[in-house]
Amino acid sequence: MIAIEGVRKDSIRSHYQLGTLFYRLLWGPHIHHGLWNGDESAYVAQCQLTDTLADMARITKDDKVVDIGCGMGGSAIRLAKLRACDVTGVTLSPLQQRWATVSSKMKRVGKRTRFIADDAEHVSFDPASFDVVWSVECTEHLFDKPEFFRRACQWLRPGGRIAICVWFEGEDTSVADHRKQCEEVCQRFVCPSLASRADYARWMTDCGMRVTDNEDWTDRVARTWEICKQRVQRTGVRHIAKILDREQVDFIDGFDALLNAYRSGAMQYGAIVAEKDA
Repeated sequence: MIAIEGVRKDSIRSHYQLGTLFYRLLWGPHIHHGLWNGDESAYVAQCQLTDTLADMARITKDDKVVDIGCGMGGSAIRLAKLRACDVTGVTLSPLQQRWATVSSKMKRVGKRTRFIADDAEHVSFDPASFDVVWSVECTEHLFDKPEFFRRACQWLRPGGRIAICVWFEGEDTSVADHRKQCEEVCQRFVCPSLASRADYARWMTDCGMRVTDNEDWTDRVARTWEICKQRVQRTGVRHIAKILDREQVDFIDGFDALLNAYRSGAMQYGAIVAEKDA
């Protein structure tokens, strides 16, 4: 696992408080990668990522789901609308919490969703509260990842599942500038550390979970950042970022760093699903 110094919790919160505007302008309501099978639109690809992970986790109308790092509520709302499940979303950003709450009412799933502003590393739920712990592109921002999975496993009922999508440290550490590339992404995207797919799988099995899926989707998601770069150039949004916050400029300028890390193999993107014994 690659860790860096200097990332603070308040920096992560600030990134999403201010960055929500840029995520929405550049990408849309789902602030996660798209998953492509062919020439789909960016929006369709984003929905496909949510739907594919939901299929892997076997989410049904009887499930209670907690979405850790729910952002503006895109995935939580889609799950509630299409799968008729009950979803609790957790975000570090009060702005995102309010945005998600309003969006869920507009999408007519307000009764099946609720959103809270809290720290994923401190939020408390009763044991056996949920059937699925769902997290898409959030665990990269956690400081104590193994402890999070220990707690998340306790929130699950017997037979419950953890379903995550993650930016991973690449498995081949012989890649030129491997550490340098990962550290640059961590700095630009306020991630205290990046871990490998093997690390994540081990943390889950250490908690007594059984890994059912461990997928490398890097080649199917990389187009996300190519599209974001094009939209930055077309919209001039970088000039807005320069006025509002220097850290948002670092974030926008980091698109190349992440794309290059995917292309070189220094980083991967993928999905893991694990199941608790019934």
